[in-house]
Order: sequence, then structure tokens, then C-alpha cells
Amino acid sequence: MQDLYAVFGAILGLLVGSFLNVVVHRLPRMMERQWKRECADLCGTALPDEPPLNLMTPRSRCPHCGHQIVWYENVPVVSYLFLRGRCAQCKAPISVRYPVVELASSALFYFCIGNWGLTYTAFAWCVFCAALLVLALIDWDTTLLPDSITLPLLWLGLIAASLRWTSVGLPESLWGSIAGYGSLWTIYWAFKLSTGKEGMGYGDFKLFAALGAWFGWPLLVPLILIASVSGAVVGIGMKFTSGLREGGYVPFGPFLACAGFAAILLGPDRLRSFVLI
Repeated sequence: MQDLYAVFGAILGLLVGSFLNVVVHRLPRMMERQWKRECADLCGTALPDEPPLNLMTPRSRCPHCGHQIVWYENVPVVSYLFLRGRCAQCKAPISVRYPVVELASSALFYFCIGNWGLTYTAFAWCVFCAALLVLALIDWDTTLLPDSITLPLLWLGLIAASLRWTSVGLPESLWGSIAGYGSLWTIYWAFKLSTGKEGMGYGDFKLFAALGAWFGWPLLVPLILIASVSGAVVGIGMKFTSGLREGGYVPFGPFLACAGFAAILLGPDRLRSFVLI
């Protein structure tokens, strides 16, 4: 039955991954619209009417020709392979990221449900993985970590700990969130006061607080080490290949997310052993 549960998790992950692609694409644009409306309200100006935009509306279309994607062109991974990575109408290339995200989501759900079965614990970790995946991609694209994801992820970590859905006790979870936020907040202000520059954003504080809520304060040190080392390696590699963006920065959120994935795949006990060595 456990193997059957794992297969179910893989299929569910494919379907969820397709939706995650929509979230990654649309949520930053929804946020931008909201900011424009707020600025217009403050300035007392009117904005032109725009078609509705949310996670459900409008239906998915090709960004090149506007072709509305029908259901059989939107089957996770299979449709991409069938269409050979191109729009059915204009033949414009479709980013390989779409099937990669679907496969990554499938693998993560397979792992969670394969390990914990059809339980609240498995469901909680599936939500955790889906949220981290979305946050990593949005931050990489836009340097934004939306509060609409980081804050619910933080609260869900505390709730999961209080309901014993995770192996972290509520005191460890609570102090993990406090220490996670406070540590990066302190580093941010120390760096800004000494250099006059901002080394990271407030979204990074909230994401690290969420990781602290899910894994507890004892794992904060290995988590930040994994994030820092992986970020440094990627940043140096991009510098030598001239892949850095204007300003020479690399967003930190994706590497915090990588640390979170490493923690769930390796297991808290193994990460704790690294600290004790």
C-alpha cells in the first residue's frame, strides 16, 4: 500500500506542479497590479480598466500568439512531449521550465507521501514543498518573496508543530521562527549600517522564519550554512560566466529554499549530526 500511496503522490504532484507554474507566472503580475491600484488611490488618479487577472482567470494562452490552450494541451509533461515543446498554433518554443517544475513537484510529493503515507504529516510537508518551489522560482525571476506565501507558510509550520504533524515541538518551532527572522534582520542592519547597502530583503527574513518554524531552532545553523554555501557557489559560477544580473546580485531566497529541500530529504536528525560534528 505504501508503494501505491507513493504513486498516487507522484500523480498528485504532477497536477499540483501544473498549477504551481500558473502561480509563478501570475502572482507577481497580480502583485504589480495591486501596487499600481494602491499608488493610484494615493495620488487620486484613475487607472484604465484592465481584464481580470487572478490564478483562475483568464484561461492559459500562448504568450506569443494568444492561442487559448485546451485541456489536452495542458496535461502535465505529456502535452509538452507531444507538442515537442512548441505551441500547437504558432510553433513558438515553450519553456522547458514547465515540465521541469511539474516533475520536481511530482518527485517531492512522491517522497512525502511515500514516507508518511496518506496522513496529515504528509499533506503538511507536501504543502511545504510546493510553497518552497514557488517561492524559489518567483524570487529568482523577480527578487520578490510574496507575503501571501511566506506568512501562511510560517503559520502552517507553527500549527503543524502544535498538532504534532512534524517531529518538531512547538517551543522549538516558535523559537525557530523568532531566531530565524531575528538573525537575518540583525545581519541585514549590520551590513547596511557598515556599507550603506542592502544585502537582502525582508522576504528573506520571513522565509527563514518559516524554515525555523518547520525545522526548529537547532537546525537554523546548518540551514543557513547550506543556503550560504550554495548561493556563493552559484554566484561565483555566474560571475565567471557573465551570468550575473545588472548590479551583480543573486537573490538569496532560492538558496534558502534549497536548504529547506535538503533538510526534508536528508532528515532533521542527519542535519543535527552535522552540527554536533
